[in-house]
Amino acid sequence: MQIIPIASGKGGVGKSLLSANLAIALSKANKKVILVDLDLGASNLHLVLGHQSPKAGLGTFLTGNSTFEEILVKTDYENLYFIPGDSEIPGLTAMKATQKNALIKKLQHCECDYLLIDLGAGTHLSILDFFLLSPQGIIVTAPTVTATLNGYLFLKNAVFRLMYNSFKKNSKAYAYLEKLKNDASSMQKLYIPKLAEVISEIDPVSAEVFNRRMMQFHPRLVLNMIDDPKDLEKAQKIRRSCKEYLGLDLENIGVIYRDALQDIALSSRLPIIIYKPQSVLAQAVYRISEKVLASKTLKFDEFESVSEASFSAAEEDAANDFEAKMSYIEDLVGTGALTLSDVAEVIKTQQYEITQLKKENLMLKTKILEAHRQGFSL
Repeated sequence: MQIIPIASGKGGVGKSLLSANLAIALSKANKKVILVDLDLGASNLHLVLGHQSPKAGLGTFLTGNSTFEEILVKTDYENLYFIPGDSEIPGLTAMKATQKNALIKKLQHCECDYLLIDLGAGTHLSILDFFLLSPQGIIVTAPTVTATLNGYLFLKNAVFRLMYNSFKKNSKAYAYLEKLKNDASSMQKLYIPKLAEVISEIDPVSAEVFNRRMMQFHPRLVLNMIDDPKDLEKAQKIRRSCKEYLGLDLENIGVIYRDALQDIALSSRLPIIIYKPQSVLAQAVYRISEKVLASKTLKFDEFESVSEASFSAAEEDAANDFEAKMSYIEDLVGTGALTLSDVAEVIKTQQYEITQLKKENLMLKTKILEAHRQGFSL
């Protein structure tokens, strides 16, 4: 089984579009494919496939209301099976470590030729761990500056996560990383190859494990929504940056032109390669599927992507919950629903209200004590 996690540094770059259509293209090659909607913050992959809103999915499995077998459903497309997500169940974007580990075990034992995992956008720890289930995941980006930057930052975070998972918690290498983590400015300026050299000097054994896994790590890039052949230079820039700053060899497996037919296909509740198989977009997906079919299945050597050596369950849950809280605010600011001045005003108002409540509480406490004294004297 070849596991193909599909991720993006930011939303809106066509990740789910590629996931659904690539899954169908692979199934048409007479391969058994399982498509998983693991974008738990915005599970809508069923819409791309033309399915009705699911009654059961990953949410009901993770909360113990369904078995894994019950949420694996046959689609209308031969050889293609689907595991829907559940965006309406609160709290699933911050999956607990125990839930994540249980799901990973189930996914790793699926019986199929290809397991495609449509991940959420961003660099949440759980997203990184699912991406690192395979050394040959796909990162989807677009030619805009923000999209390419976020695509690169996703890969940078994935490399750091890979590094953390390669070091035992009591090792010198792990201690060095923990020290660096507290210095945000130093972390931003770090070149991974340079960092690897330093770790090789202080902890050769840990460095050897990481270097071996980095040699096995071959993520693949898809540049979506291009309008001009000149946009391909954006993919080359990402590749050069990954090579220079991350020591990572990134493979470019395809480009997809922007196509208005996709919106029509989506409104018709049909994947584009079914709605218009001869379209430019559909043909691009088929070319990507051919490269996937021709590729060897790669695996990390003795790699435990959710090793408790790097994070205890409690530590990871705390980090996940904090990130979920902060990402909610960042999303509001990023989408324009809130401006920074709005956030500052809200904080200022809440501080004032808290001060007033404290005064009222003190006043009420004084009145209660006075009433109690008067009652006692009577």
